[in-house]
Amino acid sequence: MKKLIDMLEQRRDEMIAIRRHLHQHPELSFQEEKTATYIANFYQGKPVDIETNVGNGYGIITTIQGGKPGKTVALRADFDALPIQEETDVPFKSKNDGVMHACGHDAHTAYLLVLADCLIQLKSDLAGTIKIIHQHAEETPPGGAKSIIEAGYLDDVDAIFGIHILPIAPAGTVGYRSEHAFSGRSYFKLKLKARGGHGSSPHKANDAIVAGAHFVTTIQTIVSRRLDPLETGVVTIGSFDGKGTSNIIKDTIEIEGDIRYYNYQTEAMIREELERIVNGIEVTFGVNCELMYEIGYPPLYNDPELTAFVADTLTKLDDNDIKEVMEVPKMAPSEDFAYYTEKIPGSYFFIGCSPKGVDQPYFNHHPKFDIDEDALLVAAKSVGYVVTNYLS
Repeated sequence: MKKLIDMLEQRRDEMIAIRRHLHQHPELSFQEEKTATYIANFYQGKPVDIETNVGNGYGIITTIQGGKPGKTVALRADFDALPIQEETDVPFKSKNDGVMHACGHDAHTAYLLVLADCLIQLKSDLAGTIKIIHQHAEETPPGGAKSIIEAGYLDDVDAIFGIHILPIAPAGTVGYRSEHAFSGRSYFKLKLKARGGHGSSPHKANDAIVAGAHFVTTIQTIVSRRLDPLETGVVTIGSFDGKGTSNIIKDTIEIEGDIRYYNYQTEAMIREELERIVNGIEVTFGVNCELMYEIGYPPLYNDPELTAFVADTLTKLDDNDIKEVMEVPKMAPSEDFAYYTEKIPGSYFFIGCSPKGVDQPYFNHHPKFDIDEDALLVAAKSVGYVVTNYLS
């Protein structure tokens, strides 16, 4: 472990350089061809097994076989970007118009590449096997994780670990959460078909906008009146496409929304209520409705025993870069890492990355999202301590 930590400290600047290169060349989910090539080239010539085009896209799995028998552990980092126009003022700003690493996946990839390389150099001292998962398409359902699980690449894995950088605390802070850490998410689209007409003669038409507005108002009662107050759920309307002309009654509109939950019972209840309200809209307003509903990612569940192991490992350290280890509340975002922890005991924890001197940092997915790059070494060390301790 001491050898590993010394190596990571010496390669801090390399992590930052890799992160900045990736930040300048972001690629969207399922389009990360050049990023995948960059990652695969990093491992060329190293004594490891490399599998490319893993799952339903450009995923890569690098297998490090230790010199002694032992357990098999997986480490995962995602590498796709978001359809966001970057607004930060940094010299390594995105060169791809309308695409940005606004979630920190560039940092995830950078720390894991260097950590993996250090583990490769120390593999004769390792007891067990480490699978490094560089995963594509985390941002866009169905994502990459589910396809990797379904293809059987991780059937022999005993435990899986991953991190996400978040500007919820300064660099040097590690957050953990047992059991449910991130919410599940579902997506729906409702198309309402009515009968258009002239604005002066509403009695000869059937207004899709009025029916749609009633739907938007009514579904807010799912959480306020149908959900158990002790449970958590969110129903959000993100798009109401009803643009037309001031004196024309619309005949068709489309509404898109997002649903969040922490267990499948809540998801099933919200879906049932949503369908019931849609049926009621059809009867009440005499319109035809087409509802499309898809589960995006399940809730992310951290194994309590492994999460306690992570917290215990990192709390007992005497490391100047890891200043605080704390329990954090469960959060509303979603993550397709949840597919791994549905099948494999795992723990997904968090690395603080708030930029220095900033009181209110921009959160992930914002066009001005930025990080304190000291978080890269904290991530590498934290996961390094956890994986070596687990295998030993």
